[in-house]
Amino acid sequence: MKNKIRFLGATETVTGSKYLVETPDYKLLVDCGLFQGYKSLRLRNWEEFPFDPAELDAIVLTHAHLDHSGLIPAIVRQGFRGKIYMTAGTLELCKILWADSAKIYAEDAERANRKRYTKHEPAKPLFELADVESALSLAQVVEFNQELTLAKEITVTFRHAGHILGAAQVVLSVNKKKIHFTGDLGRAKDPLMLGPAAFEGADILVTESTYGGSNHAASDPEQELEEILNKVLKRGGTVVIPAFAVGRTQSLMLHIWRLIKKGKLPKVTMYLNSPMATSVSSLYHQHKEEHRIDLEEFDEMYSAARIIRDVSESKALNESEEAKIIIAASGMMEGGRVLHHVAKFGPDSRNAILFSGYQAGGTRGRKLLDGDKSVRIFHADVSIRAEIFFMDTMSAHMDSNELIEWLGACKTKPTMTYVTHGEPDSADRMRFRITDELGWTARAATYGEVIDIDNPK
Repeated sequence: MKNKIRFLGATETVTGSKYLVETPDYKLLVDCGLFQGYKSLRLRNWEEFPFDPAELDAIVLTHAHLDHSGLIPAIVRQGFRGKIYMTAGTLELCKILWADSAKIYAEDAERANRKRYTKHEPAKPLFELADVESALSLAQVVEFNQELTLAKEITVTFRHAGHILGAAQVVLSVNKKKIHFTGDLGRAKDPLMLGPAAFEGADILVTESTYGGSNHAASDPEQELEEILNKVLKRGGTVVIPAFAVGRTQSLMLHIWRLIKKGKLPKVTMYLNSPMATSVSSLYHQHKEEHRIDLEEFDEMYSAARIIRDVSESKALNESEEAKIIIAASGMMEGGRVLHHVAKFGPDSRNAILFSGYQAGGTRGRKLLDGDKSVRIFHADVSIRAEIFFMDTMSAHMDSNELIEWLGACKTKPTMTYVTHGEPDSADRMRFRITDELGWTARAATYGEVIDIDNPK
C-alpha cells in the first residue's frame, strides 16, 4: 500500500477531525481537531499522536472550529515543524480561537491545582500561548480555487464550504488520484453565510454526516426565536443561549436584532458575554465576500447588544434580576462564561436555556437535551429547572436531504465514498442513502483504519 489515508478522528463521532494522507515521500494531515463530548474521546486529546509529529510534512486545515483545528498547537508542542495551509479567514479565526483555548487550559490547570481536584501533580495545560505563537508562525495562507503544489505529484485546492468564515472543502490530488474532503458543509440558503461550491467529482470522497440521519425543521428561525423569547421574557425570565463564538453567535444576534427593530420583543437587553465572539465581529468586515450580511446592519446589530468585556461585568450580570437575553460561549456548554450563567439561572423555572446548534454526545448540552435534570459544573451538581429549548433551524450544517441533493448534483460517482463526522446512527443513515438513492459505493469509516488510495474498499 504505497499511498494511503488513515482515519484518526471524526469516526463514530462529530469531533476530532483528523485524516493522515501518506505517500512514500510525503505525509500530510487534513485537520487536527479536538475530541469533545464523552470522556473516553476527550482523553484522546492527551495521548501521544499515533505517528511522529516531527515526520509530518504539512497540515491542511478545512476551517477554524476547534473540532477541526484545536489540536494544532498541541502537535506543534510535540515536534511538528511543517507548513500549515489554510485560507485567510481561517487564519484570522485561529489566532482568536487558539489563544482563547490556551487561556482556558491555563485557567483550568490553575483551578485544578488550587482546589486539588486533579489526578496529576501538578495539572498542566494541553498547550500554552507559546505553542499557539509557534503554530501561527507555520501558517501559510492559500486563496480559494488556487491549486498549490505541496510535493511531487501532490496538490491541494481549497473550495468554498460555507459554514463559517474561511471554511473550505479540501481537494487533494495524490499521484493523479483526486481525494475530496467536504469538511463541514454550510447550507445553500443559510441567512449568514454563502453556500458551498458544488461537488465536481473525485476518485475518493470523504463526506461529513453531522445531520446524516435527520432533516432540519422547515420553520422560520426568526419566528421560532420570537415565540421562545417572548414566552420567557414576558414572565420575567432570563434566556441563556450557549452559542459557538464563530458563526452561531452572529446569526443569533442578527435575528434577535431584527426582532427588536420590528418591535416584536419586549424592551429587554441583549448581552453578548463572549470576548472571543466580540473579537470575531471585525472579521465579517474583512471578508464580506463570504457572507450575506449588509455591513451597515451588521454594525447596528452589534451596537444594539451590550458587550460584556471583563470578568467583573460577567459576575455582575449574574446578580441582575431583570428579564434579559445572554449569549455566551461555548455552544455545547463544555467551557467558557456560559457555565457561570447556567449555574446561576439554571435552577430557576422562570428562566430558559436555548440551544441553537448541534450538541455532541457526552456534552453538558446533550445531557440537558436528553432530559437530565442536573448538570455538573465546576465539580458541583447544579439542579436545572429552567425550561430547555432546542432550535435546529439555525444549523450551519447541511441536513440529510440537503447533503443528498448536493452530492447528487454531481453526475460522476466516486470510486468510493467514506462517511465521517457523524455519530454512528447519522453516519450509517447517510451511508445507506448514498448507496440506495445515488447508487454510489459508500461506507462509514472506522477509527484507525487505513485505506489504499489506489484501490479503495
